[in-house]
Amino acid sequence: MKQRTIGDISVSAIGLGGMPMSIEGRPDEHRSIATIHAALDEGVTFIDTADAYHLAGENEVGHNELLIAKALKSYGGDTSGVLVATKGGHLRPEPGGWTQNGHPDYLKQAAEASAKRLGVDAIGLYQYHRPDPSVPYADSIGALVELLDAGTIRMAGISNADPDQIRQANDILGGRLVSVQNQFSPKFRSSEKELVLADELGVAFLPWSPLGGITNAASLGESYEAFGRIARDRGVTPQIVCLAWELAKSPYVIPIPGASRPESITNSALAADFELTPEEFAALDA
Repeated sequence: MKQRTIGDISVSAIGLGGMPMSIEGRPDEHRSIATIHAALDEGVTFIDTADAYHLAGENEVGHNELLIAKALKSYGGDTSGVLVATKGGHLRPEPGGWTQNGHPDYLKQAAEASAKRLGVDAIGLYQYHRPDPSVPYADSIGALVELLDAGTIRMAGISNADPDQIRQANDILGGRLVSVQNQFSPKFRSSEKELVLADELGVAFLPWSPLGGITNAASLGESYEAFGRIARDRGVTPQIVCLAWELAKSPYVIPIPGASRPESITNSALAADFELTPEEFAALDA
């Protein structure tokens, strides 16, 4: 599988988003672990999670982190090259509700708890999950600086950030910002400006819900005619075409499609080596 870079780490061009394996509607643990193992079998070496990926209102913070740690430990092959990224600062304390906590003390405690659940001495990539309007953004990013300097995390990133926040975070981190994780897909293109800025800064851009979200991914080829038409012409799925389009937008883009079945991530992984023609890319980008 083709590779891309986060910081100084080479990872697969397609990652795995762990959220569907832990939130509402999640599969049983056996199928989730089989899904992660299938990703590893396909050469996926980047897995994204968060401490907030769990059932809303349940006392199981870090469910997805624990699941990924268990899957990596039980995998029969070499996992030393796998980069696991997690996030903190976003919470699900009650059904239907998300809240933020960007207080520096909380973020540092959350990172330490995530490292323990993942079974690592230092988290490979830790990202501030979502800005907390009640806490100055600079203060929250300052916690990432402290975590880096303390060795609790190896690399730092941000999620759900606008261009000003990206620039501010990179400045506060002294140029050590390595990733921006924003929603981006054919359905949600308002993060285009953040993608372009990440490309200019040489920072990895990690589209979450790159296929349009759990409820929209299956109908992608019907909702967006060009994706369906090119998929039929090329004999692949619209999902492969979509991920290939995102990869073609910048050498710093690494989509992280969520999956809860081995077949889903096996299909998505094919996009890493699927090349669009310039004409196809232009049609999709329009």
